[in-house]
This record gives sequence, structure tokens and C-alpha cells, in this order.
Amino acid sequence: MKTWIEISESALKHNIRAFREHLDKNVFIMAVVKANAYGHGLVEAAKIFNTSGAACFGVDNIEEGIALRKSGIKKPILILGYTRLNQLRECVKYNLSFVVYNLETIRALKALKLGRGQQAQVHLKIETGTGRQGVAGVELEKLVKEIKRTPGVVIQGVYTHFANIEDTTDHGYADKQLRKFQAALALLKKYNIDPQWKHTACSAAAILFPETHFNLVRLGISGYGLWPSKETLAVARQHKRLLELQPALTWKTVVAQVKEIKRGEPISYGLTERVSRNSKIAVLPVGYCDGYDRGLSGSAYVLIHGRRAKIMGRVCMNMMMADVTDIPRVKVEDEVVLLGRQQKEIITAEELANRLGTINYEIIARLNPGMVRKVI
Repeated sequence: MKTWIEISESALKHNIRAFREHLDKNVFIMAVVKANAYGHGLVEAAKIFNTSGAACFGVDNIEEGIALRKSGIKKPILILGYTRLNQLRECVKYNLSFVVYNLETIRALKALKLGRGQQAQVHLKIETGTGRQGVAGVELEKLVKEIKRTPGVVIQGVYTHFANIEDTTDHGYADKQLRKFQAALALLKKYNIDPQWKHTACSAAAILFPETHFNLVRLGISGYGLWPSKETLAVARQHKRLLELQPALTWKTVVAQVKEIKRGEPISYGLTERVSRNSKIAVLPVGYCDGYDRGLSGSAYVLIHGRRAKIMGRVCMNMMMADVTDIPRVKVEDEVVLLGRQQKEIITAEELANRLGTINYEIIARLNPGMVRKVI
């Protein structure tokens, strides 16, 4: 392997334990493993969560759900993203729950004419102000009436998603969304519907607001040891709801070549950077096709021998260069850390995100799924 990812089993287990201790005993955890478990490896992470306290799993699509079933996961799995109408029979076959918010899905389920013992387990997604998937008001009533007329469809859960609970210290909008969700629960009660699972809380809400927990929280990024945002961390400190989270992912490569570059010579494509002194440059066999963003060219750092080495010039598709002039005895196949800890130094997802003007979610979720994930 030229580049690979190591996943700490103990860190993932620690994070689940931290939330288990933080939550009421009647509140369960959905481990959200969509997007290849936020870059950590779908099956690898799910197997660890499965034995560490997760009651169920959240995925984005049917392919992820089937992969978990084939890996031996028997606990409930909810498809949080869109499921195409021609995939609904497969959901029933593999006992995968899925989100519902439109009449087209229910009519397609009715057309399946599910047989005796066959059930389509669905979660109603309530639109409360995020402007994404979801249904509310009159349309919710229409959907509920259609479901009640459709044999084999069971409303297993009802949920919503907060639009602005991570990126702010003012949670007034989230309060409005919560009230809308409670109104939707009252509407369902009018139709004698009381789903098994009620959930609104993402990682940030799970940490900060017990009133959002109901009986299930969707544990996403914080299950992998990362804080959803600096605002969430600040509010958690202020209200003494701070959890100790342990990042589970380390991304590594090796040195492919060490070469001498004379003062003034350019590095990489476009001649965008020239060395200001006689230098030693390490060539690293990793690039933007692996998920190391080209926007980090000439600005980010990697770790070699426990010290920071600056990326020089443009990141290429499969290679990039780092300045090791001040790091003694660097040689071919020395281990390099692109993201994570090496000795006393650390490169965090937040550091890379800040350099790119994005969020830590994107840094880890975009790591190439084809890279090997090794559970340590």
C-alpha cells in the first residue's frame, strides 16, 4: 500500500461509551455510517459499533444497507437518503427501513402487493425548516391517510433534522423546529399512530439538548471522535456538557524519494512555488485522487519523524512534495502522517478544513473509498 487509513477500534468504542454515559438509559443510539462511515470504512466501523452499544444504523442508500446485511449486521438499518421506487422490493427483502415523505413512494409500495408476512418498515421525515427531505401540514395528513390504506406498510419511526444547531450559539431556530416536530407528533396521534422510534438529534443536539433526544439519537461525526463545530464545543463547555472524544482516523503514506533541490528551482506543476534555499524534498505517492485536496497546495503540512513538513507546490493527482530540509535522516519508505497523530505532533481534520474554508466533515468523508482501511 502506498497510502492507507488506520482506524482505532478503541477510539470508536470509547466514543460510543462516552455517549452511552451521557444519554438517559431509555435513549438509544443510531450509529450513522453513511458516506463510507464518514470516510472510516462502512463495514469496518459498523462492526465495531455493532458490538459497542449501537442499537441501529443509519446509511444513505440501499447499497450501503445491503453491504451491512451481507457483512452480518442484523440490527435495524435505516436508509436516510432517497430510495428509488424500483428499489423498494429489495428494501423489503433485506429488511431495510427507509424514509418516506412523498405519495409516490407509498403508491409504489401499494403496487408491490406485499404478501403475507412481508412488511415495509418506514420512517416519516417531517419538514420543520431545513428545506430538504420532508413533509408537513396538509401533505403530511395526505401521506398518513395513504399509508393507512396500504397493506404491509408499518410506520416504524418519525423524525426531523435541525438546520442550524451546529453553526451557531443561538438555538432559537432549532427551538422552532422542535415545536413543529411536536405538532407533527400530535397530528400522528390523532390518527392513532405512535411510532416505535422518534428522533431529531444529530451529534450536536445529542451533546447539548436533552429535550431533542426522544428515544433515539443519530450519532454521526462525534461517533468518530470529532466535534461537529467550534460553536458546539463552546456551548458544551459553557453548559458543562463536555464529552471527551477520541478521533479514530489516521491517514498515512510513505516517502517515495528524497531529492536535493537548489535554491530558486520550482516544485510541481505551474511553477507556483520555488525553494528559497538549497533544500531536501520528499516525494509522497499520494494526491488529490486519494482525497488530499488540491487546495492544500503550498500551505498544509504532513508529519515525518514526528515533525511538520510543509507541502511544496501543487498537489498532483497521485503525488505531492514536502520540504524535509530541517528533518534529519529522512529516507525512502519512512512513514508519513497526512491526517492524525505522529509522536507529539498532530494534523487535525479541523486544521485542514480551516485551510480550505470548509468543515471537518468534508475532509474525512471525501477520502477515497478505495484506500485500504486497517482496524488497529
